[in-house]
Amino acid sequence: MRLIDKLQHAIANNLDLNAFHIEGKDYSYTDFALHISKIRNAIQATIPQSEKLIGLVTNNDIETYASILALWFEGKAYIPINPAIPYSRNEQILKQTKSLYLLNSSDEIITFKGSTTIATRNLLATAINLVPKDYTESEYAYILFTSGSTGTPKGVPISFSNLNGFMAELDRDPSYNLEATDRCLQMFELTFDFSVATYLTPLLYGASIYTLPKGSIKYFSVYKLLVTHKLTVLAMVPSVLDLLRPYFNEIVATQVKHSIFCGGKLHEDVIKEWQKCIPNATILNYYGPTECTVFSGYYAYDSDGKTKGKNGVISIGKPFANLDYLLIDENNTIIEENEKEGELCIAGNQVTDGYWQDNQKNEKSFFISKIDGENKRFYKSGDLCLRDSEGDYMYLDRIDFQIKIGGYRVELGEIEYAISKFIANKSIIASDFLTKNNTTEIGVVITGKQENTTVEIINYLKKSLPSYMVPSTIIFVAELPLNLNGKIDRKQIQKILAT
Repeated sequence: MRLIDKLQHAIANNLDLNAFHIEGKDYSYTDFALHISKIRNAIQATIPQSEKLIGLVTNNDIETYASILALWFEGKAYIPINPAIPYSRNEQILKQTKSLYLLNSSDEIITFKGSTTIATRNLLATAINLVPKDYTESEYAYILFTSGSTGTPKGVPISFSNLNGFMAELDRDPSYNLEATDRCLQMFELTFDFSVATYLTPLLYGASIYTLPKGSIKYFSVYKLLVTHKLTVLAMVPSVLDLLRPYFNEIVATQVKHSIFCGGKLHEDVIKEWQKCIPNATILNYYGPTECTVFSGYYAYDSDGKTKGKNGVISIGKPFANLDYLLIDENNTIIEENEKEGELCIAGNQVTDGYWQDNQKNEKSFFISKIDGENKRFYKSGDLCLRDSEGDYMYLDRIDFQIKIGGYRVELGEIEYAISKFIANKSIIASDFLTKNNTTEIGVVITGKQENTTVEIINYLKKSLPSYMVPSTIIFVAELPLNLNGKIDRKQIQKILAT
């Protein structure tokens, strides 16, 4: 059965259950179905069938989530437009995709040159219509735009076929099973691909989705929702867990059954503490670039102390059954031996068919390789990893975070790990930065109260690291800067170190 058909049946079979908790208000699956149907009517009345790529202003309300499914049931793709980011960037995205229509639930009408805005709030009531229109699996479900090195956003189109492959893997995985009684956290902006898993999976099982209030402090809202509503499924980026750390002694959440992570390094020291807060939960470390449809594999945390990792970072495990991993060196040669680092490459039915209208980028990012006698198309992730003898992969860092100092190649994660051996229970980020003299040096930002002098830390590092890896600057901060998706903001880290 197709994903869209499963969504239709899941909603229709759970009309009396709670679907969303948004801004303090509950919405049943009946409410959700009615909003989907009203928006479908507006789409049918306004947008030609030939128009497939539709902009969607990403507000935290029932209309926005209903718009996603309304577009899918109409055989169209959504292009998330975050109203909090610069107008010019959003305009550029709509121009790239030639999107002539925009769905918007805001009180204020947001308009872009060349696009017609459909206001989805306060539409007239209508009968429930969840019957999907015909579409082909190769058609797009959404296009997400990520930052491009040239300053131009790069589009990543994900087809219904890609999405079906992803959901099929989650569905068959016994480690991650949901029920209609589950209460699931959705803390991500809809321009971040992790959100796809956190709204789509609960809907397929008739579970409830709890979103963060608009403008709230993310980690504090996560804490409040967890305690107040007894959430059972938590999906977070690791950096949010670091911010929750001071509250661990107050959290006893025995009802949590799944705690999943993606979008950054998951450190074993903080997970050991977190596991005490959620003693009955399965902790899963997922991995996956946007180009490979949210997650492409995972590793299950072993509370008995047998967890694999490198430099204190928990393994990303093995790929899903429908995907292949391999490592390549700097010359794009496949690395056959284990315990040797290289760039992780991914092939399979979850991989996008290419960046949106960017042949030059596609030529650099994708290649064909013969695996087990079959030609397969691989995506170059830009992630530096190594594989152990049992086929598990260890995440080291982004290749572009691997720097050169004095001609030496430096893994910043190794510096962070060395400091964590001396300073416990702190978030530590190492980074290169440009000094006022325009020279490149290594600096470190550490969260929390300073309990050791920088001289003590540097003297300790001199005993375990070569001299070129010892940082010249160490700064303590109250909290690490985060971007809109809750990930650590590396550019802000560099600015802090350069001041």
